[in-house]
Amino acid sequence: MTHIPVHRIVRSKRKTLALLVKPDGSVLVRAPLRTSNALIQEFVEKNRGWIEKHQAKALAALPASPRSYLPGDMFLYLGTPYPLEILEGNDAREPLRLDDGAFKLAASHQGKAALAFERWYREQAKQIVTARVELLARQYDFSYRKIGITAARTRWGSCSATGSLSFSWRLILAPLAVVDYVAVHELVHTVIHNHSKRFWSRVGTIMPDYPEHRRWLRENGRGLLI
Repeated sequence: MTHIPVHRIVRSKRKTLALLVKPDGSVLVRAPLRTSNALIQEFVEKNRGWIEKHQAKALAALPASPRSYLPGDMFLYLGTPYPLEILEGNDAREPLRLDDGAFKLAASHQGKAALAFERWYREQAKQIVTARVELLARQYDFSYRKIGITAARTRWGSCSATGSLSFSWRLILAPLAVVDYVAVHELVHTVIHNHSKRFWSRVGTIMPDYPEHRRWLRENGRGLLI
């Protein structure tokens, strides 16, 4: 498991360690003067759950960057950015499609481009995420009740007590390996309902490089909140 990065350490004459997750999601640690970096990192790891919870809240509270939906704007799909083209007349056969290395948006839908993109991403997520979960479940002998696609902004995936899995449609903007990581994460939750060492060991057995994908989400998740 990768360490949670500490973005700033403030040492003073205080007697105890304290954590602060700033509005941009960065982690600040306040520490006594002679506290070692190793001890600080240990303290941070012990509070991993609290930090990640508050980072998610900070991420959700950040204002989304406004999109202009103008020609040349870049939009992600499975981790790859594609430019936007606006189509007129007969070329605009549907509101939005990905074709020849570019997103093609009908001019008649430019005023409601955000909705067109969300609908397109949702449909892709329904097809691809569902297929990946089904494949991984068969491969590693997991069972689940059903799969749902949501509009969640702070949780990429979740598993209910009854084994129903949910995934944010925004996940389809991430690389396929990251989609697979979230799928594995939730499938393991169907049998281990916590984030214990046993849970992470099972995830690691299936996907040894999962820390890389987990880190990608932590570092790039903000860019998926279109």
